[in-house]
Amino acid sequence: MDKSQVADVLAEIGTLLELKGENPFKTRAYANAARTVESLEEPLEVLVAEQRLGSIKGIGEALQEKITELVTTGRLPYHETLKASLPPGLLDLLQIPGLGPKKVKALHDHLQVDSLGKLEEACRAGRVATLTGFGEKTQAKILEGIAFRKQYASRHHLDDALAAAEPILESLRGHPDVIRCGLAGSARRWKEVIGDLDFLASSKNPARVIEFFSTQPGVLQAVARGETKATIVLQEGLQADLRVVSDREYPFALAYFTGSKEHNIVMRQRAIARGLRLNEYGLFRSNEETRDPALALPCSTEEEIFTALDLQPIPPELREDLGEFEAAEAGRLPRLLEWTDLRGSLHNHSNWSDGIQPLEDIAAQVHELGCDYWGITDHSRSSFQARGLDPDRLRQQIVAVRKINQGFADEGSDFRLLTGSEVDILAAGRLDFEDDLLAELDVVVASIHQGFGGSEAEMTQRLIRAAENPHVHMLGHLTGRLLLQRESYAVNQRAVIDACAETGTWIELNASPMRFDLDWRLWPYARKRGVKCVINCDAHRSGHATYLRLGAGIARKGWLTRDDVINTLPLSKLLKALQAKRSAR
Repeated sequence: MDKSQVADVLAEIGTLLELKGENPFKTRAYANAARTVESLEEPLEVLVAEQRLGSIKGIGEALQEKITELVTTGRLPYHETLKASLPPGLLDLLQIPGLGPKKVKALHDHLQVDSLGKLEEACRAGRVATLTGFGEKTQAKILEGIAFRKQYASRHHLDDALAAAEPILESLRGHPDVIRCGLAGSARRWKEVIGDLDFLASSKNPARVIEFFSTQPGVLQAVARGETKATIVLQEGLQADLRVVSDREYPFALAYFTGSKEHNIVMRQRAIARGLRLNEYGLFRSNEETRDPALALPCSTEEEIFTALDLQPIPPELREDLGEFEAAEAGRLPRLLEWTDLRGSLHNHSNWSDGIQPLEDIAAQVHELGCDYWGITDHSRSSFQARGLDPDRLRQQIVAVRKINQGFADEGSDFRLLTGSEVDILAAGRLDFEDDLLAELDVVVASIHQGFGGSEAEMTQRLIRAAENPHVHMLGHLTGRLLLQRESYAVNQRAVIDACAETGTWIELNASPMRFDLDWRLWPYARKRGVKCVINCDAHRSGHATYLRLGAGIARKGWLTRDDVINTLPLSKLLKALQAKRSAR
């Protein structure tokens, strides 16, 4: 196991112990150990091999033994036994917003609730509201959370889908009978959540490819298998479908199975208007339903299909019938952003608040990745649950960041950490820090983290007032949504976008796959109003730097170009843009 996997096991042990009502010092020890392991500078396997775990603060003898066992064997019987001692449904309850280990334990102890079904039954019977610490409002919120979870039970985050798809694609590419292969469906269109994975391959021997696909590592169940089609369920719970076609049919099948349904309808209508018929098998000269290759127009790529229908080739991300045909017909499709255009992220967290890594580690990692800059925007004081910084600690962090930057300068590097804060937007739009402190920072992100229950007018006004502050460069995760977990709070997003256009405030595209906020559907409007986008990782640990790629994909889906995104600027131009925002107001 690597350190992230070990940290996840330790964190889960802490949760399981809390569910059992163990000593809080013991539960916190595992939570703290998880954070410590995640933030280690040296490889965990080296520390284990050299028996140096004992030198790490907070890792006692018992934890040393457990970590060593996890690293060397990949499993921990203590964890497995502990997990087996509790009803498995208790962990599912923790996925409902507002239910932490203490509340779940109370539900189990007093109402014998050990599954989502029993929880819903207890809520509908009014029994949950009678428990100390719950009440009618909490009971109603739990029912909302259960309904939300049911609605999206078969949906998956985009990053999970891509992570599951990539090794399968890599295996298919290496199979001797596969000519071409690719990912289709909503994942190829870069939808924020997907239902299942759609793979396509071309081959002269489809049976062998189907057999290979159905026996991939990580397959939980082979649901169906035919001569040219197969359906499997992966261990992540994702359903994956493969269709194998001839290589002549491949571009047509790829376009068809990529979708969307609405996009495909218009494509077929365009073909009919030109005396042609388009389907998953080809583009035919005859208006009769046929698969005769002799009647098909030769198109070896998707691009040639679009050209045959008098269209500029449409990128998969834009295929939603939301204006792409008008633009493609006029040859005005934008040159979409590439993730390699991004120079850094302006909203990220360190272990000064709720992040995992020290500043030095963050700087070394993102510099090695080739970034020009990286914003350190830890939480402000009102986010106490995230160990938000008070003014004194923030000023101490400014000094620490400058010291790190000096070290890079001494080495002849232009890389720079940017000082900053993700400052809370409080009631009525008041900010958590005074303007004189915000003026000392390179970058300021303003976000709402509490008080989600306000009316649409109240929440909208909070955000607009924050945008009007001359020291606020951007609004963070505008709607507060958590995909598959929590709907956005009530807010008039277009009104906020209009206010940002008037004040020159940027809007974040939060690239965390849990958020992707602002939603891609609103970016064309923001772009039309002249509002600039900032694609931010909102990174809390080392692996989150890869969110830049995800954010760029969502930006492409929102029709954004390199010129629309602030953090495509090199450092010198970014610093001028940051200063210009303050000077302009």
